[in-house]
Amino acid sequence: MARDVQITFDCADPAGLAAFWADVLGYQLQAPPGGFETWEQALEAMGVPPENRNDASGLVDPEGARPRLFFQRVPEGKQAKNRVHLDVRAAPGLEGDARMAALEAEAERLVSLGATRLRRHEPEPPLGAGHIVMADPEGNEFCLD
Repeated sequence: MARDVQITFDCADPAGLAAFWADVLGYQLQAPPGGFETWEQALEAMGVPPENRNDASGLVDPEGARPRLFFQRVPEGKQAKNRVHLDVRAAPGLEGDARMAALEAEAERLVSLGATRLRRHEPEPPLGAGHIVMADPEGNEFCLD
């Protein structure tokens, strides 16, 4: 039996990191519970103290096809290289120079959103198509692939 997955990010600023990934992936903030126009209204009604209102944030694919992303505040910072990372498919169907140009353009856009460019891996045929390693605003590595 296949199972759905949710991808969870431990972070210091759930709202900020959620906003970054929403821009990267074209996701949107999960709607507040029924009966509330905003999350602020819902959290107020639930009695969540103001200092805890950025403890978590969720993003959903507007088309409902891709996994939900969940961001949760944790007290510790990132300690080491990710053992699992996301590959953002930024150049589907492209090869060679056209592929790398598309990846470079996306890398520039993401840097303007707060990402850090870490390194570029050149294409190595027959199996290596080339990619760019990036880090999100809290240092989590991901690849533009």
